Amino acid sequence: MLADLPPLPPILPSPLPYELLLEERPRSQIDLVVIHCTELPDLAAARATGEQVLYESGTGNSGHYYIDRDGSVHQYVQVERIAHHVRGYNPRAIGIELVNVGRYPDWLAAGSQAMHEPYTEAQIVALLSLLRLLREEIPTLAYIAGHEELDTTRVAASDNAAVQVHRKLDPGPLFPWQLVMQSTPLQRLRPL
Repeated sequence: MLADLPPLPPILPSPLPYELLLEERPRSQIDLVVIHCTELPDLAAARATGEQVLYESGTGNSGHYYIDRDGSVHQYVQVERIAHHVRGYNPRAIGIELVNVGRYPDWLAAGSQAMHEPYTEAQIVALLSLLRLLREEIPTLAYIAGHEELDTTRVAASDNAAVQVHRKLDPGPLFPWQLVMQSTPLQRLRPL
Protein backbone atom coordinates (compact mmCIF):
# COMPACT_ATOMS: atom_id res chain seq x y z
CA MET A 1 0.00 0.00 0.00
CA LEU A 2 2.88 2.42 0.65
CA ALA A 3 3.55 2.66 -3.09
CA ASP A 4 -0.04 3.84 -3.63
CA LEU A 5 0.15 6.66 -1.11
CA PRO A 6 0.09 10.26 -2.28
CA PRO A 7 3.18 12.27 -1.48
CA LEU A 8 3.30 13.71 2.00
CA PRO A 9 2.04 17.29 2.03
CA PRO A 10 4.62 19.83 3.18
CA ILE A 11 5.50 19.40 6.83
CA LEU A 12 4.71 22.66 8.57
CA PRO A 13 7.58 23.62 10.90
CA SER A 14 6.16 24.88 14.20
CA PRO A 15 9.03 24.63 16.70
CA LEU A 16 8.13 24.83 20.34
CA PRO A 17 9.69 27.80 22.16
CA TYR A 18 11.88 25.46 24.22
CA GLU A 19 12.91 23.10 21.38
CA LEU A 20 16.60 24.05 21.62
CA LEU A 21 16.59 23.20 25.34
CA LEU A 22 15.72 19.56 24.60
CA GLU A 23 18.63 17.12 24.67
CA GLU A 24 20.22 16.33 21.31
CA ARG A 25 20.69 12.80 19.95
CA PRO A 26 22.12 11.25 16.79
CA ARG A 27 19.59 9.92 14.29
CA SER A 28 21.28 6.52 14.62
CA GLN A 29 19.84 6.31 18.17
CA ILE A 30 16.27 6.38 16.84
CA ASP A 31 14.60 3.01 16.20
CA LEU A 32 11.02 3.53 17.41
CA VAL A 33 7.91 5.51 16.46
CA VAL A 34 5.27 5.92 19.16
CA ILE A 35 1.72 6.70 18.06
CA HIS A 36 -0.32 8.97 20.34
CA CYS A 37 -3.57 10.84 20.24
CA THR A 38 -3.73 14.29 21.75
CA GLU A 39 -6.86 13.63 23.85
CA LEU A 40 -7.66 17.30 23.34
CA PRO A 41 -10.36 19.04 21.27
CA ASP A 42 -8.13 20.51 18.56
CA LEU A 43 -4.62 21.33 17.37
CA ALA A 44 -4.64 24.72 19.14
CA ALA A 45 -5.24 23.03 22.50
CA ALA A 46 -2.49 20.52 21.74
CA ARG A 47 -0.12 23.36 20.91
CA ALA A 48 -0.96 25.22 24.13
CA THR A 49 -0.38 22.03 26.12
CA GLY A 50 2.95 21.42 24.38
CA GLU A 51 4.13 24.93 25.18
CA GLN A 52 3.63 24.46 28.93
CA VAL A 53 6.94 24.34 30.78
CA LEU A 54 6.83 21.44 33.23
CA TYR A 55 10.48 20.70 34.03
CA GLU A 56 13.40 22.56 35.58
CA SER A 57 15.15 22.30 32.20
CA GLY A 58 12.56 24.77 30.85
CA THR A 59 10.88 22.10 28.70
CA GLY A 60 7.53 20.31 28.67
CA ASN A 61 5.69 17.34 27.15
CA SER A 62 5.31 17.13 23.39
CA GLY A 63 5.51 14.83 20.41
CA HIS A 64 7.71 15.54 17.40
CA TYR A 65 4.89 15.58 14.82
CA TYR A 66 1.18 16.44 15.06
CA ILE A 67 -1.29 15.35 12.42
CA ASP A 68 -4.51 17.37 12.38
CA ARG A 69 -7.87 15.99 11.29
CA ASP A 70 -7.42 17.51 7.82
CA GLY A 71 -4.16 15.57 7.33
CA SER A 72 -1.85 18.55 7.78
CA VAL A 73 1.44 17.63 9.47
CA HIS A 74 3.05 20.00 11.97
CA GLN A 75 6.53 19.47 13.36
CA TYR A 76 6.98 20.81 16.89
CA VAL A 77 10.35 19.19 17.64
CA GLN A 78 13.19 18.15 15.31
CA VAL A 79 13.87 14.40 15.41
CA GLU A 80 17.44 15.09 16.56
CA ARG A 81 15.98 16.37 19.84
CA ILE A 82 14.55 14.12 22.56
CA ALA A 83 10.93 15.10 23.13
CA HIS A 84 9.05 14.11 26.29
CA HIS A 85 6.16 11.96 25.09
CA VAL A 86 6.47 8.43 26.53
CA ARG A 87 8.04 7.32 29.81
CA GLY A 88 11.16 5.20 29.46
CA TYR A 89 11.46 5.34 25.65
CA ASN A 90 12.07 8.98 24.75
CA PRO A 91 15.79 8.72 23.88
CA ARG A 92 15.08 6.19 21.11
CA ALA A 93 11.64 7.34 19.95
CA ILE A 94 9.84 9.73 17.64
CA GLY A 95 6.41 10.77 18.94
CA ILE A 96 3.58 11.23 16.45
CA GLU A 97 0.39 12.78 17.84
CA LEU A 98 -2.93 12.48 16.03
CA VAL A 99 -5.46 15.17 16.93
CA ASN A 100 -8.36 13.33 18.55
CA VAL A 101 -10.52 14.03 21.62
CA GLY A 102 -9.87 10.63 23.17
CA ARG A 103 -11.24 10.76 26.72
CA TYR A 104 -11.22 14.57 26.95
CA PRO A 105 -12.01 16.35 29.24
CA ASP A 106 -12.26 13.72 32.00
CA TRP A 107 -9.26 11.57 31.04
CA LEU A 108 -9.04 9.70 34.31
CA ALA A 109 -12.70 9.57 35.37
CA ALA A 110 -13.96 6.00 35.71
CA GLY A 111 -16.99 6.76 33.57
CA SER A 112 -15.00 8.42 30.77
CA GLN A 113 -12.73 5.62 29.60
CA ALA A 114 -14.36 5.04 26.21
CA MET A 115 -12.89 6.67 23.12
CA HIS A 116 -15.50 7.46 20.43
CA GLU A 117 -13.89 9.71 17.81
CA PRO A 118 -12.61 7.81 14.76
CA TYR A 119 -9.42 8.96 13.09
CA THR A 120 -9.98 10.65 9.74
CA GLU A 121 -8.88 9.08 6.48
CA ALA A 122 -6.75 12.20 5.86
CA GLN A 123 -4.93 11.63 9.18
CA ILE A 124 -4.18 7.99 8.43
CA VAL A 125 -2.99 8.71 4.88
CA ALA A 126 -0.73 11.48 6.22
CA LEU A 127 0.54 9.16 8.97
CA LEU A 128 1.42 6.42 6.48
CA SER A 129 3.18 8.94 4.23
CA LEU A 130 5.08 10.35 7.20
CA LEU A 131 6.14 6.84 8.29
CA ARG A 132 7.42 6.19 4.76
CA LEU A 133 9.43 9.44 4.81
CA LEU A 134 10.88 8.72 8.26
CA ARG A 135 11.95 5.21 7.17
CA GLU A 136 13.75 6.75 4.19
CA GLU A 137 15.48 9.40 6.32
CA ILE A 138 16.28 7.24 9.36
CA PRO A 139 17.56 3.79 8.34
CA THR A 140 17.67 2.58 11.97
CA LEU A 141 13.91 3.05 12.37
CA ALA A 142 12.56 -0.47 12.92
CA TYR A 143 9.70 -0.44 15.45
CA ILE A 144 6.31 1.10 16.07
CA ALA A 145 4.09 1.05 19.18
CA GLY A 146 1.09 2.74 20.70
CA HIS A 147 1.52 4.89 23.79
CA GLU A 148 -0.86 2.60 25.70
CA GLU A 149 1.43 -0.38 25.02
CA LEU A 150 4.51 1.31 26.48
CA ASP A 151 2.94 3.10 29.47
CA THR A 152 0.63 0.63 31.17
CA THR A 153 0.51 2.52 34.47
CA ARG A 154 -2.82 2.36 36.28
CA VAL A 155 -3.93 5.11 38.64
CA ALA A 156 -6.89 5.81 40.88
CA ALA A 157 -9.81 7.22 38.92
CA SER A 158 -10.27 10.96 39.41
CA ASP A 159 -13.90 10.48 40.39
CA ASN A 160 -13.59 7.23 42.39
CA ALA A 161 -10.33 6.39 44.16
CA ALA A 162 -11.48 2.78 44.55
CA VAL A 163 -11.37 2.26 40.77
CA GLN A 164 -8.11 1.92 38.82
CA VAL A 165 -7.91 3.29 35.25
CA HIS A 166 -5.14 3.36 32.67
CA ARG A 167 -3.16 6.57 32.73
CA LYS A 168 -2.70 6.31 28.95
CA LEU A 169 -5.08 4.73 26.43
CA ASP A 170 -3.85 6.29 23.21
CA PRO A 171 -4.07 5.85 20.35
CA GLY A 172 -7.00 3.72 21.51
CA PRO A 173 -9.34 1.10 20.10
CA LEU A 174 -10.32 3.07 16.98
CA PHE A 175 -6.77 3.34 15.68
CA PRO A 176 -6.45 1.17 12.52
CA TRP A 177 -3.47 -0.95 13.55
CA GLN A 178 -4.13 -3.64 10.95
CA LEU A 179 -4.03 -1.15 8.08
CA VAL A 180 -0.93 0.58 9.46
CA MET A 181 0.94 -2.71 9.92
CA GLN A 182 0.04 -3.83 6.39
CA SER A 183 1.37 -0.54 5.07
CA THR A 184 4.76 -0.27 6.76
CA PRO A 185 7.80 -2.48 7.21
CA LEU A 186 8.06 -1.37 10.84
CA GLN A 187 7.52 -4.11 13.42
CA ARG A 188 5.32 -3.79 16.51
CA LEU A 189 7.42 -3.30 19.63
CA ARG A 190 6.01 -5.45 22.39
CA PRO A 191 7.50 -4.54 25.77
CA LEU A 192 8.32 -7.42 28.10
